[in-house]
Amino acid sequence: MFQLLTAGSRRIVRGRVVALAAVVIATGWAGAAAANLAHDGWSGPRLADGTPCTAAQKTLRTEPLKIDTARGRWRFNVEMADTYATRETGLMCRPNLAPDAGMLFDFKTPQDVSFWMKNTIIPLDMLFIAKDGRIVSIARNAIPENETPIASGGVITGVLELRGGRAAEIGAAPGDRVTQRIFHR
Repeated sequence: MFQLLTAGSRRIVRGRVVALAAVVIATGWAGAAAANLAHDGWSGPRLADGTPCTAAQKTLRTEPLKIDTARGRWRFNVEMADTYATRETGLMCRPNLAPDAGMLFDFKTPQDVSFWMKNTIIPLDMLFIAKDGRIVSIARNAIPENETPIASGGVITGVLELRGGRAAEIGAAPGDRVTQRIFHR
């Protein structure tokens, strides 16, 4: 999952990017996600609290969500990341995500946000959603373990993370509508 970037939390550790790039080139993304990288004491992806990605991450409570696109209405059952701790951890360390599953980040108040893919081991699509449920922008197939910030591209209230490629499969585009209790028209 994407980790929320907050002021002062962005750290770049020399060697990580080089080590990750070497593994990606040698094994591809799937291999990079599964590899046990060891460089300067770093042993691979970790949860926000520093726990290694060795055990299954606890799932959050789920709620229904719908997306209306030119291709139809799509129903999802999404985990709700609505506290600082749940937003910080998100989908870190998750080995997969079902086609009808996702995680919805509820920021409660409209704001510009940026996410990154640190400690996220699968590609994800990220839909940035305004207070009225309109999709503002979409980051497609974000690269696992990448620390480059991905900006919302405008003021949003929620971010929906789906399995990488799913937004294209359902035809999601900026301007499409998301229906869920946190959005109000």
